[in-house]
Parts: sequence; structure tokens; C-alpha cells
Amino acid sequence: MILKHLSRPNVPHSINLKPLCLSFGLSMVLMLSGCGSDSTESTEPIEEVVVEPIIDDPVTDDPIVDDPIVDDSDFIASDWTDETHSKNVDPNFSEVFDSTQVKRLDFVVTDARWQTMLDDMTALYGEFGRSNSTPDLADTDQNPVFVPAEVYYDDKQWYRVGIRFKGNSSLQTSWQQGILKLSFKLDFDEYEDDYPQIKNQRFYGFKKLSLKNNYDDNSLIREKVAADVFADSGMAVSHTAFYALYVDHGTGPLYFGLYTLVEEIDDTVLETQFADDSGNLYKPEDDGATFSIADFNEADFEKKTNEDEADFSDVNALYTALHDTSSDAATWRTNLEAVFDVDTFLKYLAVNGIIQNWDTYGNMPHNYYLYNNPDTNQLTWIPWDNNEALQDGKMQGALALDFAGLDADAWPLIANIIADDQYKARYDQYLAEVISGAFEVSAMWSLYDQYASLIAPYAADEVDGYSFLTHDGDFEQAITTLKAHASSRQTAVDNYLNQ
Repeated sequence: MILKHLSRPNVPHSINLKPLCLSFGLSMVLMLSGCGSDSTESTEPIEEVVVEPIIDDPVTDDPIVDDPIVDDSDFIASDWTDETHSKNVDPNFSEVFDSTQVKRLDFVVTDARWQTMLDDMTALYGEFGRSNSTPDLADTDQNPVFVPAEVYYDDKQWYRVGIRFKGNSSLQTSWQQGILKLSFKLDFDEYEDDYPQIKNQRFYGFKKLSLKNNYDDNSLIREKVAADVFADSGMAVSHTAFYALYVDHGTGPLYFGLYTLVEEIDDTVLETQFADDSGNLYKPEDDGATFSIADFNEADFEKKTNEDEADFSDVNALYTALHDTSSDAATWRTNLEAVFDVDTFLKYLAVNGIIQNWDTYGNMPHNYYLYNNPDTNQLTWIPWDNNEALQDGKMQGALALDFAGLDADAWPLIANIIADDQYKARYDQYLAEVISGAFEVSAMWSLYDQYASLIAPYAADEVDGYSFLTHDGDFEQAITTLKAHASSRQTAVDNYLNQ
């Protein structure tokens, strides 16, 4: 792979990609057109605007920008169809999350709104590119600002979509290192109150999506592969797919790199992977999310559903059952299983132990969801944010399969459950099942080869300043390393189970 040092990279055409070239004429303010390969029909003008036809080229607490500069409320959503834009259809997973193609997304945002996003990032995290060494990470709970933008896909336009940068340490680190390949969050009807034309706008049935930037991952596939393994193990987890992202903020479409599109847990994961999506969904974060006696705090369990109901009794019930020392083992298990899906958690521990995601519970108090499934009244574990998986890990490293060295007081969900002989035996059983099934070595090698072949042209076309790849051969070496890692995990599981 040769890293390119270009401002406008060529689009790779080799893998089922239907690119769009967004060409605009401006007079007074930016006008955004409908996207079609032969169409000359455009959106209703905002003001006096000349629009050239577009041709083929071989609810949250987030802050929302108040943009008084552009009055773009007078338009017709001419590309709108029920199948593509309305909420009256089931999510189209085969269209949006196709693992056999790299598809293309284009964002078009006015220069003023793009500058608002950049200014907001500067206010949150400091000057862009200020750090070339260890980043000075800001401690803030505030999300970056939303702005409206046009989204184009497959010759179709989605209108006034809310976009913002997303992430935590990965976002800050990328920003401070001067890399604009940042993750995005999309909300397709974020601005429906401002633009009635887009009420209940969806993207093939999806209201919200995340575009992950594959931070610090030279293979560009760890987020997707980890999700695939969880799904193949029978766990509820986000669908994922590869997308090439282009952003036009006034100077033409710029290639931002290869991204992984990730399904949002509080959108369609609950709707499609659980029979009832009306339960409490939590995204735990910070020390309280450890469930430790010293640090437990229900305030660290952010509600993503039923936000107006100040009821955390399910989380408190799990804490109480977990730390009950007055009961015998059988009664303790019964009480715990009344409020917590222990079996799913044991399967999660087995999968996570094999793929070695260090950036989650057991090392870090984040990157998981808990859903109170109304069918069982049990809190169910849902993994999230797996870009750091499939490696030994940073800082103190990934957890050992036998959890040697685990601080039992700090991570009682693991320590107390694995200390029970029956649960430990079930965990061992899941390890054996996963290593011979969802993470079988030859199948993993084949999957790595498949994805590497699929995305290689897009990795090669990533641009300096919009990529985490820094040297020739980084991508190829990362795939080789993943294969070696798969083999080493087979050996590690065999050694653990045979000890």
C-alpha cells in the first residue's frame, strides 16, 4: 500500500461502487440538488441559485446549531420514496449492511456549518493538530454539535440530516493529532421541526447510524470482524458494513477514508433483535459502571430509552443481588438470574476473552449497554465499540482467559460470577464452542482474506491527514498480524481448557 499525499484522491472503482460527483454552482448561498446520474431536476432553490446537474463519477441531548445564515427551508424532497425515506418500512439490512461491498456515502454541508463544527471541536478539545505526542484529553460529557447536511447515496438525496462528530478518547486524539478522519453520528430526522418536509425521515428504515473511523486500526476491519464474531455466537449486536465517505464542505468532494457503518443500539437493534423494545436501555460510563461497592452510582447509567422516567430500580436490583453475601450459592444464583441474563454475560465473556477487546468492562468502565428485556425482566448485556479488539491490548492489556490478575473488588460482575463453579463451567463451555465455531481459525483466516481483498483499494487511496496509516505496508502487515492473532487464540484456549 502506498499512502497518497493528495487533496482529492481518485475513487477506486473495482468493487461494486456507484460513486457520485457533486458539482455545484453558487450564487449568494449554497443550493443542494437532488442526486441522479442523468437527472436535471433539482431541489427548489433557497434563493437565486444556479445548480448544475449531478453526474456519475468513474431524540438526544446533543447541542444543535442555530444557523441564521442560510434560509434553506423552502425545498421539495423530490427523491423521497416510502422504501428509501419513510419510517413506514422495516429496516432494509441487506441494502444498508451488505458485507460483500464497499458502498459510498457523500455528505454535503455548507462552509459556514462545517466551520461551526470545527469551531465547536476547538472549544471542546483545543486547537486542531496541536499534539504530536501523548494527547491531553479533555474531561467533558458534552457531545459535539449537530448541523444539518445533505446525504447522498446511490443517486438519492437525504435532506437536512443531522450530522456531528462522535467519539471519546479516539475523537480527541484524532483531532489533536491533526487527523480529520473523524467518526460521525447521523440522525435523519434530527431537524424535522425546522424542516417539516423531512418528518420521520429514515435511511432505508434507519433513523440513526454511526460512521466509525477505524481509529488506530491499520487493518481497518477490527470493528466489523468483532461484531461478526459476536453475531455468529448468537448475541445481540450491531450490524456493520464498510463505506467510503466523501465530504463536500464547499470545495468539492474530499475522500475522508474507509469507514465502518454501525447500527445504533437504541434504534434498530432493540427493534429487531428483541421481541419488545420498550424496556430501559442504559449506556453505562465512568466509575459507577463497574458495579463495585466503592464506586456504584446509578447516575453513571445513562438512559437511552424511557429517559423521562427516573426509575433505576432494575440497575439497583442487579447491584443488590450481585453483592448479596447472606445467601447460599443456589439462592444467590436464583436471585441474580431473576434480574440479570447471566447466560448471555457468560457468552459475552467467552467471546470477548477470545477476541481480546481490552477497552471495555474488566479494564475500562464503558463500551457496553444493558437492556432490561421486558420478556424476561432481566438486564441483558450488549457489546459496543469493538475497534480495539483482536489484539493483546494497550495499557494493562486484555483480560486473561482465567481472569488472573483481575481486581475482584473493582470488577465484581466478572469476579463474583466466575467465582461460582456452575457459572465457571458454563463459561468454559462457551469458550470451547466459540473457538470451534464463531472464531474457528481457518474460518477467521478466510474472513480476513475476504475483507482485506474487498477494502484494499480504499485503504490504498486514503490520504495523508485523513488516515491512521502512516507507512507503506501498514495495511498488509495488519492483516498478517490478525491471522497470527487468530492462531494464538486457538492455542490460548486449548491451553486454558486443558490445564
